[in-house]
Amino acid sequence: MFTNRPAKNARTSSASEYDILAEAQTMAGSEQVSADAYMIRDRVQRRLLTEADGEVDLSHIPQMHQMIETLFNRVLAEENLLYTRAVRARLLDWVISDILGFGPLEPLLQESTITEVMVNGYDSVYIERYGKVEKTRVTFENETHLMRIIDRIVAPLGRRVDESSPMVDARLPNGYRVNVIIPPLSLVGPMLTIRKFAQTPFTAQDLVANGTLTTSLVKFLKACVEARVNLVISGGTGSGKTTLLNVASAFIPTNERIITIEDIAELQLKQEHVGRLEKRPSNVEGKGEVTIRQLVINSLRMRPDRIIVGEARGGEALDMLQAMNTGHDGSMTTIHSNSPRDTLRRIETMVLMAGLELPLRAIREQVSSAIELIIHMERMRDGTRKVVHVAEVQGMEGDTILMQDLFLFDQTGVQNGRVIGSLKSTGLRPKFAEKFAINNIELPSEIFNVGMTL
Repeated sequence: MFTNRPAKNARTSSASEYDILAEAQTMAGSEQVSADAYMIRDRVQRRLLTEADGEVDLSHIPQMHQMIETLFNRVLAEENLLYTRAVRARLLDWVISDILGFGPLEPLLQESTITEVMVNGYDSVYIERYGKVEKTRVTFENETHLMRIIDRIVAPLGRRVDESSPMVDARLPNGYRVNVIIPPLSLVGPMLTIRKFAQTPFTAQDLVANGTLTTSLVKFLKACVEARVNLVISGGTGSGKTTLLNVASAFIPTNERIITIEDIAELQLKQEHVGRLEKRPSNVEGKGEVTIRQLVINSLRMRPDRIIVGEARGGEALDMLQAMNTGHDGSMTTIHSNSPRDTLRRIETMVLMAGLELPLRAIREQVSSAIELIIHMERMRDGTRKVVHVAEVQGMEGDTILMQDLFLFDQTGVQNGRVIGSLKSTGLRPKFAEKFAINNIELPSEIFNVGMTL
């Protein structure tokens, strides 16, 4: 999920914008204070292992905080370390975060405007804020320090990362997505990526305020979902596909049974009758894997009204198409691609990955009869995400899948670093518009007027 620059109370780029980065320093300021911080942490950690054995419930966080504070004060007294109240409080927070939390990353993860944290080795940390990537001054003490934090992240998830299993992709209990890759696969040291997701899901109104959607496009999208149009949301990495899928899913009537299937659970549907499925990776012995495709096949036996696949990447695309073609109208998924036409080519490739030797024409017939609408998103140069292309899939002519553009983004320029433009109607009305009338769904006809700005 993502955050475009806020529509109101936007912070201007200034020194104050980096306050959180200064707070995330191991100990910014005096080199002596920084050295003291590591010394204090090591002493407190050693004493926790010896003095707290059997005395403290390690799973009881408030009790652990109290124990660490007691040991912290004792170390300061023994070493005769005198600090101002503010520095002392910061040192204590840092020690607690490093022993119990995510260490130097803790303040970054607590800052609501930061949506992604990227660690490229122990001395190189980047963040994404308002859609733009910035390098921070945050560092770890060394590679061992970084690996200790990584182990603390993945161990409670029942995962491990070492030379025999150097990659991990997982979801934290709070919904954050974590990816780890370490040497020998990574040549720059351990790499850690944490993608944050809003605790409160974005609404259509939020995306209108951010400039991702327009009010008219929201009405069109809502009408399509209510009319059970099969749709695909496409775009590049970080373009906002999952966020838009979550918003579109919110328009599904509450009396329908929805089954969601995801690689890493990210969708936050609010309807009551929702079954959430998540794929399972293989264990350390290489057994027990449950794939997205297996979950899609199983979902068909669960009496779903609609199936939502978080992202189609492989052979599950075939089963998704068959579901759309056999009574599960209104199903949705997302696909990585560069355009609506490229989306169709990618789906053809993924169907072939199912291992069935289907003729290309047969695949295209499945695609053209199942998918009705493709909504394409882009991450613009200014970091904002926008819907830039809406196209209808109309069927086959010979061996070619026919498409017609409904809405296109017209970029008129760049002003103060911001992309200027609007989504405009091509004047073409979709063939599936008859579904609106059949389902008594009202949609302003002027939305489809030529040149109409949505």
